[in-house]
Amino acid sequence: MSEHAPTHDEALSLLHEFNENESLLKHAYAVEGAMRYLARKHGEDEEKWGIVGLVHDLDYERFPEQHCDKTKEILEERGWPPEYVRGVIAHGWGVCNDVEPQSLMEKTLFTIDELTGLVTAAALVRPSKSVMDLEAKSVMKKWKDKSFAAGVNRSVIEQGTEMLGVELRDIVTDTILGMREVADRIGL
Repeated sequence: MSEHAPTHDEALSLLHEFNENESLLKHAYAVEGAMRYLARKHGEDEEKWGIVGLVHDLDYERFPEQHCDKTKEILEERGWPPEYVRGVIAHGWGVCNDVEPQSLMEKTLFTIDELTGLVTAAALVRPSKSVMDLEAKSVMKKWKDKSFAAGVNRSVIEQGTEMLGVELRDIVTDTILGMREVADRIGL
């Protein structure tokens, strides 16, 4: 199959082909929202960043033991450009592969993937159960409580902030702002 940049509709269709779990779908939308927001902030390709964020966990529901490897296979079979494929699989660096994030897009996805989980958990314990009134300081308080959202790999987020050369509070704020843009889709 010849290589082509995927459209958002193609990416969304592919996501739904391989995923039915509502929480995984909401996670994909949250990551897409944050990636789009950060792409705009940095003057990057919002569509590409959003699509990469949307499909980053494409294989996780069906092939958790082959996470990232199976996605690489699926995307290559469909003729996705190497930059998109690498962008997606680099978020698994140090966890399920050795593809180190290099581009700004890859480093951003690596950082915010786990962070969206922490932001979601912080939003859900608020009376509003929403990101619309969530502020970074609330997430930072929860960050210190290691038993809160214990499944969130904080060391990956810290590693990502170092790679990006940003403060944790700033990337938390950006992630919240990106998730606010898709609040309806993610139920927050």
